[in-house]
Amino acid sequence: MQVILAQPRGFCAGVVRAIEIVERALEKYGEPVYVRHEIVHNRHVVESLKVKGARFVDELHEVPPGAVTIFSAHGVSRAVEAEAKQRGLKVVDATCPLVTKVHLQGKKYVGQGREVILVGHAGHPEVLGTMGQIDGPVHLVQTEADVAALRLAPDTPISYVTQTTLSVDETRGIIDALHRRFSDIVGPNVKDICYATQNRQTAVRELCKRADVVLVVGAANSSNSNRLREIGESSGVPSYLLADGNGLNPDWVRGAKVVGITAGASAPESTVEDVIDALRQIGPVDVSVMEGVEEHTHFRLPRGLAEKGPRLRQPRVTAR
Repeated sequence: MQVILAQPRGFCAGVVRAIEIVERALEKYGEPVYVRHEIVHNRHVVESLKVKGARFVDELHEVPPGAVTIFSAHGVSRAVEAEAKQRGLKVVDATCPLVTKVHLQGKKYVGQGREVILVGHAGHPEVLGTMGQIDGPVHLVQTEADVAALRLAPDTPISYVTQTTLSVDETRGIIDALHRRFSDIVGPNVKDICYATQNRQTAVRELCKRADVVLVVGAANSSNSNRLREIGESSGVPSYLLADGNGLNPDWVRGAKVVGITAGASAPESTVEDVIDALRQIGPVDVSVMEGVEEHTHFRLPRGLAEKGPRLRQPRVTAR
C-alpha cells in the first residue's frame, strides 16, 4: 500500500502559538493554569497539557478568583473579557492573530455605519467570539439560502467577515450571493481566509488526484478538519475523518493501492504517525510526502511570555 502525506498538514502557526502560551504560562506561574474551553480542538493536545498542569473549564465561574486564565485560540466575546476582569482573573489571551484580524475588520465596518454579516457556522466558538466582539448587530449566514432570507433592503450598506476555518469554495459561493443581493457591499477578499486553511485545502485537492481514499486526521469538532474531509468527498474520493489510529476502519482502505493522509490544523504529527502504524497492521506500506507549500509563518507570543524567566508565584486562591 502506498501512503502519500499531504504537504502542508497538521499544526498551523496559531495552534503552535496557543499551545506554547499554555506551556510558557505553566513555566512562569506554576500549575495550575486554567484554560477556558479546549485551547484547540484536539483531545490529544488537551490531554498532554492536562498532564503538565493545565485545567480546562467550560465557563469562567469554575476558575478560582485571581487565577491565571487562558482564552483559547478561537477567541472570546467582550462579555467573557468583562467577566474575567470583574472576577480579578489574570488573563493570557491565546486568540489566533488571524481571528483577531476578523474582529478588527468587523469593528471597522461597524464604525463605517455598515451592517455586518458573518459567514460561519452557528455555535462554533470562533463565531460566538466574533459576534461578541463587534458592537452592533451581526447577521450570521451559513448558506446561500441564508443570504436570500436576510431581512435587509438591497441598498443597505453591507459588510461581511468570515470564520477563518471555512471551505474557500463554500465561502466564495456565499460571498458571490451577497454581491448579487446587495448593491453597497465591502469585505475582505476570499483569499483573506486563514492561510493555513487555504494551504491545507489546496493540498487535499492535489492529494485527491493521486489517492484512492483519503484519511483526514483530526477531531470530530474541528471545523477545518471537517472541511478537509468534505473537500475530499466533493472531489469524488472516499474520505474519512479519524482522531488517531484507533479510529481506522480497515474496510475504508481495503483494495486501495494509494492512501492519502492529511491532518487538520490542530492535529499533532504524532496522530498522523499513529494512523500510519495502524495501516501497517493491515499490511506493508510505503510512505512518501507530496510536494507542497512549506509554511514559515510564526506569531509572536503575548507580552510577558515571550522571554523565559524565573517562575513567578501565583496568588493563593481558594476554589468556591
